[in-house]
Amino acid sequence: MVKTKVREVIIKEGGGTFSFLKGKEVYDFDGLSSLKKILSKEKAKILDAIKYKEPKSIYHLSKILQRPFKTVFDDTKLLERFGFIELRKEKTKGRERLRPVISVDEMIIHFKI
Repeated sequence: MVKTKVREVIIKEGGGTFSFLKGKEVYDFDGLSSLKKILSKEKAKILDAIKYKEPKSIYHLSKILQRPFKTVFDDTKLLERFGFIELRKEKTKGRERLRPVISVDEMIIHFKI
């Protein structure tokens, strides 16, 4: 049986704190609009492409998505910062690449008002 990796997120009304319950990380936001940026359609497409197309690098991911490298790079760094993906360093032909890999299978979001 494969173990499911779950990330629990709690959003508190007072100050818009966004923190992961299963870790020590705490992130401050200006409210739900910041969460919307993280869970945008573009980020969902990135997560889908990483999971099902298994890109070998961020550059390869940008080609799959047909989006500029810089915007895909910035989006993947944000997704990595919040624990959605991992960027694994791999060497190919003497060059180092960052291969994006999904790090969670499920996310649970709680809103406390």
